[in-house]
Amino acid sequence: MNKKLRVKLFLLSILCITSVSLSAADKKALVGGTLIDGMGGKPIQDSVILVEGTTITGVGTVATLKVPDDYQVISTEGMSVLPGLWDMHVHLMITGHSDYPHWHKEYLDKFSSEIMPAAAVQLLLAGVTSARDLGAPLKESIEIKNKINSGEIPGPRLYVSGPFIQHKAYPGTDAYRWGVKNEADARKKINKLADAGVDVIKLIDHDEMTLSVAKAVVEQAHKRNLKVVGHSHKPDEIRRGLEIGIDNFEHTGLTSAPEYPEDIMVQLKERTAKGRISGGPLFWTPTIEGLWNYDYVRDYPEELDNSCWKRGLAQQTIDDIKQSIAHPDRLDYMQLTPKRKPTLKRKFKQLRDAGVVQLIGTDSGIPMKFHCQSTWHELEMWVNVLEVPAMETIRAATYWPAKFMGVHDKVGTLVPGKYADIIAVKGDVLKYINLLQDVDLVMKNGVLYKENGQVNEQLVN
Repeated sequence: MNKKLRVKLFLLSILCITSVSLSAADKKALVGGTLIDGMGGKPIQDSVILVEGTTITGVGTVATLKVPDDYQVISTEGMSVLPGLWDMHVHLMITGHSDYPHWHKEYLDKFSSEIMPAAAVQLLLAGVTSARDLGAPLKESIEIKNKINSGEIPGPRLYVSGPFIQHKAYPGTDAYRWGVKNEADARKKINKLADAGVDVIKLIDHDEMTLSVAKAVVEQAHKRNLKVVGHSHKPDEIRRGLEIGIDNFEHTGLTSAPEYPEDIMVQLKERTAKGRISGGPLFWTPTIEGLWNYDYVRDYPEELDNSCWKRGLAQQTIDDIKQSIAHPDRLDYMQLTPKRKPTLKRKFKQLRDAGVVQLIGTDSGIPMKFHCQSTWHELEMWVNVLEVPAMETIRAATYWPAKFMGVHDKVGTLVPGKYADIIAVKGDVLKYINLLQDVDLVMKNGVLYKENGQVNEQLVN
């Protein structure tokens, strides 16, 4: 055998060994925990989840599913194991600052380089493996989404709307709000968003549009296979939204009014009664906790000192945010909130009783609501204040968001063939939902970003 051939064979053997090594490292088994798979059935005790590469290849128990010898075993004993969470209403372009005009003026050119990447990694490490960003400049939205998808930066699977669509953009907000003048302009702007690669259309102030223009927005979005998310702050936004076929309403709205008007409730029940005949359930994201807990945070602001929200941000940015929320009682943004709080339980119950499918979303990024905390706060309030069963609440943050976004064949539940987006916490999350404030294990796409409560800094820095 000549020297040249020996070198080739040696290099080939090294390549084979490397391939085997990588393959073995790519196979993981999560063993021992109580599995809440997102389907709503009885939890699986002593569970086993086999993961190969990015995908779940097997789900069973230690008694029924053998772990192959070449798998890395990760113990989940004493833990609740569940699908990675969704947050269906986040704003990556803001991170808790209370002065929006100042923020958008000073930080617009830092959205893609600092602010949005920081928000994304904070969400991921909090156990949010999928998120819907509802309102940001188009270029930055697509750029961050693509960087996450390519693995260039860490973050949840991101579904973006880009700019709001509304009758007329508010002064100074043209970067992330697009006004529409007429039907042709509405269709043109929807096409521009669709061509750029957004995942959903966000509509606001549609009660101020003519009916024909509002209809054009929804019709064109649906023509481009995009669902429409609409504000529900005002009664006429809901009435018009139901008339034009909005797919998912956001917020509880109606400021300090005690409940939804009777005519709206009649229309909601008529819509939910149609179900699949009208294209599926009617979805609603109430984003309720930021309002409910404002007075608590105002009076006991210790949580604002949590260092988790500082990850990825420059010190100058951190200092700016801190000074803007130094006096929570003085925030103009929140002055009406104490009058809104007594109405929230009633409105939430009205929606639930009407049969809408409610989704976990937080409005994360608004003043004092940080991406590393907002999602678990929302789940905790649903369970402990609104008395929604923990299993139903978890499905509102896993299965149902994936269903709405049309990706339930890939994520949202832990069954073979789906992406390995998995989180785990020590203890019984069905009894103590606030265990989610400290997620011990975060796996997205088969990659462990957090294990035993420790962040894999090499992957997130």
